[in-house]
Amino acid sequence: MSFTLDHIAIACTDLAPAREWLEHVLGAPMQPRGEHSAMGTHNHLISLGPDLYLELIAVDPEAVAPDQPRWFDLDNFAGMARLSNWIARVDDLDAALEMAPRGAGAPMALSRGDYRWRMAVPADGKLPFDGGFPALIEWQSALPAPDLPDHGLRLETLYISHPRAEALQAALQKMGDPGIDIHIARGANPALGCEISTPSGMRVF
Repeated sequence: MSFTLDHIAIACTDLAPAREWLEHVLGAPMQPRGEHSAMGTHNHLISLGPDLYLELIAVDPEAVAPDQPRWFDLDNFAGMARLSNWIARVDDLDAALEMAPRGAGAPMALSRGDYRWRMAVPADGKLPFDGGFPALIEWQSALPAPDLPDHGLRLETLYISHPRAEALQAALQKMGDPGIDIHIARGANPALGCEISTPSGMRVF
């Protein structure tokens, strides 16, 4: 089974101003707004390389609320825009879920435009280890990353802090090598961070 970092997600409460902020920080434009009708969310994407991207995501105030909690625990998100989740691509979602910690979610078929995928969505919207463990996705169409304009942005390092860092490390080792430099440390409060290199210097989130 393959296990590879697919994209990272920055959550926010209001998509438009968060897009302006992120474009200013990264020095590059994001793609036009997309919608996830099944989850009542909307987003913008930007390339982080040939097979990786960043997703800015928020609850869509004009969408019909889903019958279940939204992914990434967005129903309970508050505060400033921040890195909230990372998403790993697998080639067999059902097999991956058998190896993943309890609470990683159940497969859900989704689509947006020409893109189709299956994603593990937790019943309560909350991923294991407070989002320190990735959401799992199995693409059933072409990947979106190669279709995004390349502005020279690259994800260099992903940082994860959690009170149960050793257990998280063990859970991730069971899944395989995600193909990115990940630093996991014990911390009193769960948190995600990353470093993104840009043509004008490093940006830290």
